[in-house]
Amino acid sequence: MKTRFIALLTDFGEKDYFVPALKAVIAGINPEARTIDIAHEVPSFDIRSASFILFSCYAYFPKGTVFLAVVDPGVASGRAILLAETKKYFFIAPDNGLLTLPLKNEEIVGLRKVTESRFWLGAGTTTFEARDRMAPVAAWLTHGLSPEEFGPEIKTCSRLKINEPLKFGREILGEILYQDKFGNLMTNIPFSMFPSAKRSKQKPGVVLNLGQTRVGRFVASYTEIKDDRPFFLVNSQGLIEVAVREGSAAAALGARPGDPVRLRFQEP
Repeated sequence: MKTRFIALLTDFGEKDYFVPALKAVIAGINPEARTIDIAHEVPSFDIRSASFILFSCYAYFPKGTVFLAVVDPGVASGRAILLAETKKYFFIAPDNGLLTLPLKNEEIVGLRKVTESRFWLGAGTTTFEARDRMAPVAAWLTHGLSPEEFGPEIKTCSRLKINEPLKFGREILGEILYQDKFGNLMTNIPFSMFPSAKRSKQKPGVVLNLGQTRVGRFVASYTEIKDDRPFFLVNSQGLIEVAVREGSAAAALGARPGDPVRLRFQEP
């Protein structure tokens, strides 16, 4: 698979030397490789958020993109570095569950543990594995090296415990999956699970319960609401999202990722 794009996702922030160091290593190995920043302000050590962010955007990248995703509380602990190949992409990440959501709907062609130190900046222990090990592997992939060069194939990798939404009669039980910078709360419930999953002006009668709070307004867009009370809608990913117009639903409801959500549909 020919590739020249490397997409970067980290919790390193923009104020330190960490991200420039990754790009410098990549440029040193392949000056023609193009780096694309996904995000570097992932909440520190928040593997779940990183997984969701990557899941939400990876499919829009060109075929052959190498995704270098690093949120790594276990750096230098001996945990493995993964190289996953799908039909369209490569993913490099620590083996800590970060790839749980991105690989959820992908057919994995190969899954490998990166062990070949000849591709690293150095073989010794390092507290900056993203720079010294992962970035070099990403750069060498853009030269067309086969994934087989980087280490042995493995059968499994770490997965985050993320519950699937469940449907019981006229109810769907799910949870908050992610909170974005606006305070919008994205659930794991896809609109496709609704009894009549068709986008139209006629919306199904449905109530959302988040903890002890009832949210009864299901709308088509953020601008449909004129006050500051919470509502929910189908977002750009096809997921149910709880929001407050020009405000934070997370703050208004005291909610956060992992909190349970229940949708209840009215009888037709």
